[in-house]
Amino acid sequence: MRSLMVLMGIMMCTFSSMSQQRPNVIVVYSDDQGAIDLNCYGSKDLETPNIDKLARSGTMFTNFYASPVCSPSRASLLTGLNPQRAGLPGNASELNDAVGMPTDRFTMAEMFKNAGYATAHIGKWHLGYKPEMAPNAQGFDHSFGHMAGCIDNYSHFFYWNGPNKHDLYRNGKEVHYPGQFFPDLMLKESSLFMTAANKKPFFMYFAINLPHYPYQGDPKWLDYYNKKGLAYPRNLYAAFMSTLDDKIGQLLKQVADLGLGKNTIIIFQSDNGYSTEERAHFGGGNAGNLRGAKASLFEGGIKVPSIISWPGKLPAGQVREQFAVNTDWFPTLAALCNIKLSKEDLDGKSLVNIINNASAPTAHEQGYCWAFKKMWVARKGKWKLLGNPVDTGIKGAAIELDALFLVDLEADPSETTNLASKYPDVVDALKKQYQDWEKMNQKSSK
Repeated sequence: MRSLMVLMGIMMCTFSSMSQQRPNVIVVYSDDQGAIDLNCYGSKDLETPNIDKLARSGTMFTNFYASPVCSPSRASLLTGLNPQRAGLPGNASELNDAVGMPTDRFTMAEMFKNAGYATAHIGKWHLGYKPEMAPNAQGFDHSFGHMAGCIDNYSHFFYWNGPNKHDLYRNGKEVHYPGQFFPDLMLKESSLFMTAANKKPFFMYFAINLPHYPYQGDPKWLDYYNKKGLAYPRNLYAAFMSTLDDKIGQLLKQVADLGLGKNTIIIFQSDNGYSTEERAHFGGGNAGNLRGAKASLFEGGIKVPSIISWPGKLPAGQVREQFAVNTDWFPTLAALCNIKLSKEDLDGKSLVNIINNASAPTAHEQGYCWAFKKMWVARKGKWKLLGNPVDTGIKGAAIELDALFLVDLEADPSETTNLASKYPDVVDALKKQYQDWEKMNQKSSK
């Protein structure tokens, strides 16, 4: 009997160890958030205590990059590939359902699902509208949210460029919750999903659509910022940012209440810079001293806040200054979750060494490139070469500049001075880097 009890104890410990071997993963992706629009990133006029607390529990990156608009950023996150290789270099079109992420791309959700995880997409999709491009066809067991780039948060209608269309789906079937605030519906869905996982590890892509227009902040925050004297449209944006922070706080409480805090990796990141579009009241977000905004390859369009937290397993209260990109989360999570990638040909590089070692070099010492519409960038070290740059950071305008614009980001982080004529050799080297990158993309897409 004693031997049997010992054996049962060993088996129970082994089972417990196996069940804890792989952590849960939640990726929170905010929408059109300015580069410094968190207190922990330097904002002085916002209230974001919950995301700041998440940053204190983990590691925050101060030189982290994504794509300049929504769909390419999300495609890169979920594939570990640059937008061109991911097959979605521009936004998925609500007016042309043929435009979306190709179905043969291997996604983060598929990686987790193959490893035995329950997987869920909750929130914004914006990666394609055909059934074969939908979340349930891209590795997600469960999906709840809107397929287009934006919705009204109470009617759940897409209204951009017309015609107005109701856009709220659960697992491919249209559902109706008129008058209910969409982020609250997301939280209900996340609670149900995490509870249903029942000790099975899970991956949840929590793609919250805040602070993307329409600005529909909680009335308490609108009142708070108006009393504070915050000017329009910053007051509207700030109220929506603090509403976002409230919702992230509620999500974190769900995780804690389920007893999952110590075995859950949480990533928070914005998809791109803040918007200066008309429906965003021509601004409201803040990129600090950075030039540009959403839809620009200047720093204000692609430099984003990014945080990772795993209490007790990853460093807490840390800041990392190394250059990193949203494609890096794919291999990073694979490494942290002990999942062997069958395909190593990714643009992303694991950040595990950097997270654990403040003096580790960037994983992208060979540089990185972007392309969006006619604009392109080649970046290596402190040097950044912009081709056909457009500055969207000006209210209601997009300013075109010199065809080649070379910046020393260490000396000029605001990208005000074009050094192209002063350093022609650097220009030539970065042009070649970009041309080689273009060729690589063309080859890999065949």
